[in-house]
Amino acid sequence: MRLFGRKQPLHRELADAGGLSLGDGSARLQAPAASPPGWDGEQRGEPGIHGVPRARRWDAVVVAHAPGLSGQTVHFVALADRTLIVDEDEPDAALAPLADAVESMLDAPYRAEAVRRDGDGWSVGARRITVVAEPGLDGEEAELVATDGRRSLTLDGRSQVARAPALEAVGAQQGESYVVRASRLDGDLWEVDAAAL
Repeated sequence: MRLFGRKQPLHRELADAGGLSLGDGSARLQAPAASPPGWDGEQRGEPGIHGVPRARRWDAVVVAHAPGLSGQTVHFVALADRTLIVDEDEPDAALAPLADAVESMLDAPYRAEAVRRDGDGWSVGARRITVVAEPGLDGEEAELVATDGRRSLTLDGRSQVARAPALEAVGAQQGESYVVRASRLDGDLWEVDAAAL
């Protein structure tokens, strides 16, 4: 790059040197572009390039001292009534210090993942979730899609004729067209995630 007697403007020389395209055919390579967010609201594209933020996984991250746990990781859901649903075989009472630490920053319901750091020290990440009671659905995974005034419900990959009023209410908060995905937590309780279409 020359400082004096340029043959082309500085911005073109810099773009050529960096392999970027200005949209007029002046450079050889084209830089990756950020894509719009997906249906789930997560950003697409490369984090750190073109202002695309890194997706945020946790709403709260805390440390806690929990001496009664035996494993290296533990996953649990805390319901609004302080009931804990644990994925691993750990006593509920031993999880209380982890739940107390999370609830100093985040109200239930939430899903948490804890990792042993040193001895009885644990790091816990938690994110808010939506929990609804939907009686009468048989299955572990549900998906409700509403478009053009029509609804389709799928349970464990099979199409169903049944209604799901609680899932419909969550979806309706997104607008007329939506998708609601739900996973059974326990009994009639479902963890749901909804997005507009």
